Amino acid sequence: MTIGNGGTTGRPNILFIIADQLRADHLGFGGNNTVRTPNLDALAARSTVFTEATVANPTCMPNRASLMTGRWPSVHGTRCNGITLDPVARTLPRVLRGEGYRTIGVGKLHHQNMGWEFEPHQQAEIAAVAPLLVEARATDAREPGFAPGWDQWENRDAHDERFIELPADYYGYNHVDLVIGHGDRPGGHYVHWARERGIDPAAVGGPENSSSAYSGWEQVYQTAVPAELHPSSYVGEKAIEQLKDAAGQDQPFFMFVSFPDPHHPFSPPQGYADLYDPDAIELPIGFSQDHSRSPEHVRRMIEHRGEPNIDPTMTWAATEEQYRHAAAAQYGLITLMDEHIGRILDELERQGLADDTIIVFTADHGDLFGDHGLMLKHFVHYRAVTNVPLLIHVPGGIGRQSDALVSSTDLAPTLLELAGAPSYRGIQGRSLSPLLEGRTDMHRERLLVEEEQPFGLDGLPGPVRMRTVITADGRLTCYFGNGMTELYDHRSDPDELDNLAGNPEHRELEQRLMQAMLEEMAAVADEGTAPTAAA
Repeated sequence: MTIGNGGTTGRPNILFIIADQLRADHLGFGGNNTVRTPNLDALAARSTVFTEATVANPTCMPNRASLMTGRWPSVHGTRCNGITLDPVARTLPRVLRGEGYRTIGVGKLHHQNMGWEFEPHQQAEIAAVAPLLVEARATDAREPGFAPGWDQWENRDAHDERFIELPADYYGYNHVDLVIGHGDRPGGHYVHWARERGIDPAAVGGPENSSSAYSGWEQVYQTAVPAELHPSSYVGEKAIEQLKDAAGQDQPFFMFVSFPDPHHPFSPPQGYADLYDPDAIELPIGFSQDHSRSPEHVRRMIEHRGEPNIDPTMTWAATEEQYRHAAAAQYGLITLMDEHIGRILDELERQGLADDTIIVFTADHGDLFGDHGLMLKHFVHYRAVTNVPLLIHVPGGIGRQSDALVSSTDLAPTLLELAGAPSYRGIQGRSLSPLLEGRTDMHRERLLVEEEQPFGLDGLPGPVRMRTVITADGRLTCYFGNGMTELYDHRSDPDELDNLAGNPEHRELEQRLMQAMLEEMAAVADEGTAPTAAA
């Protein structure tokens, strides 16, 4: 595929923009008629939009690692949040760096732990069911073999105390402008940038400093941090700085621009907190559905509707009012992000780089956001969590829409191919180039989603090991070790409102999807190390 005029290097630049916890249909081009995203909509009109883009894992660290490696979490090792990605793993930026690209990270990376501890109830549950996971004297099966501190580069507390520049080859990046965490007072390099401008986010952020906080859920409030010093503004400003610098370079760039929004807490600044009227927001799919055949942990959440989980990251069931206020706040954050994306794209044009730059926009995972009456993520694989926005703009290409089943793991091999860079042994994603070129409409017949958590919740004891297979016909999810299964027939129930698991009338579909799941689980076994002899 020929891209632009090749500039002075003959190789395309890559601008990879990612949002945090954004479902596919919370954007204008994703079919949402309420939220305003004119810049992303305009980009989508000249891009290939993948409507069935699906995560390898609906959790931050595992799927970000899959985006970077092109491998499933069970293979790259970051199976759940809290497991640092192997620092010598072969990643997309590391391969491109070796091919002469200047590699830049701006915003939230989350390749390493942020320093957050388990909640007390999680710690107690893990100690009861899997004591070796928290036993201080226990050691891992594999020695890391790195100097002490190798896994502390994204520790929030350390960055709050002083400015810490990341290593020159941090997961393949030449340079990083770092954001750690979410909401209106994250850490990292952002904190020092804001302090230099007269605001300490830790002092003025949070619901306790808000002049307009929603009493129904502490995760919804207007931040006291002004819009020009918001984390999204930092990401936009630093990306523009890097584009200005890239224009004077003789080498192509790979730039990973990662917004920490619209992940909760949903705390838009003044001017964005009241852009959307909560009362005007419609209720989503299955908000009041019958959950009598849903898994036990989902039923228990519904029984406690209106009661946020003690752990602010955990799935729970919201009232109509709670949902609407959260959605209005989140839409404000999405519009703020869209404005900064527009500024970044304008700068790309201004610097004369647009004709030689591939642009990707996606998210690390979705958010239930009211679908089936639930909020946030974890422990369910409804479409709102697993389906993410994905568009790829290739200069010279035309706008089109693809309903092919594609994975987050497919982006690494796609971009390596478009950049003319070599792939590597063990990469599991598949290049999307045939779809981008219009040579085929088919990519996969089925796709595997993994999720593992060392802890559980009411009705679903930990540790939790979930596997899901998705096909055009349906979705099957198994909660291994807990004896629970979900089965949905996409031909008659595309919104997944009726769990058919165990229904004799649908035994053939369940058996067919179970066979597909087993084959996909076998297919993602690690092949990253080549044998060097017969024995």
